[in-house]
Amino acid sequence: MTKQSGDPGGMKQQAAIFAAELVEDGMLVGLGSGSTATLLVHALADRARAGLRFEGVATSEATASLATSLGIRIWELDDRPHMDLAIDGADEVDPRLNLIKGLGGALLREKLVASSSARFVIVADESKLVARLGEHSPVPVEVVRFGWTRARDALTALGGRAERRMAGETPFLTDGENFILDCWFDPASDVVGLGLPIKAITGVVEHGLFLNMTEQVVVGHPDLVEVLRR
Repeated sequence: MTKQSGDPGGMKQQAAIFAAELVEDGMLVGLGSGSTATLLVHALADRARAGLRFEGVATSEATASLATSLGIRIWELDDRPHMDLAIDGADEVDPRLNLIKGLGGALLREKLVASSSARFVIVADESKLVARLGEHSPVPVEVVRFGWTRARDALTALGGRAERRMAGETPFLTDGENFILDCWFDPASDVVGLGLPIKAITGVVEHGLFLNMTEQVVVGHPDLVEVLRR
């Protein structure tokens, strides 16, 4: 365990630095998206300048651009479909290490990269730990734009309140040019059990429930970094 400062940014940064140490020479690494992944990419760039040799597959155009600007070679998933390790953040983590991801809008590519990696590690600060998924975050659901209201109505029928994500006055678009519906479910219900019913809705591309996908979560606390394992 590693001592660190008490502010949330410091917690997240120290957890990211800790996770960056998991990358070994010669690895192909899946690089996540969002604020935590930004810290991770910078930490890995520092290690690369110190001599670490590795390459990456990015889960978003933003991460790819950042990594490339820092001298990290980035491959397309189709060119390098098998990774040694993927590291990403999460919006919620339950006691079984099930996750909600996708508030940053890159859930489809994040899940593709995680599914293509031998190991999938999550980095988070302690505020992301919840007793049950859905306590603080909606479940993001990526849907095609054509007929998106049909998917919204089907999600509502599952007990959710589905709202199309906006970017100011216009709908938010993913890197794949799809909409995201943020779905609020009662956390007292079986949110984990909704993965298959959501995926079965015609028009749904992917959802932000990452279930049984990680066995390790690196958590930043005010005075230490903790590693949770399933």
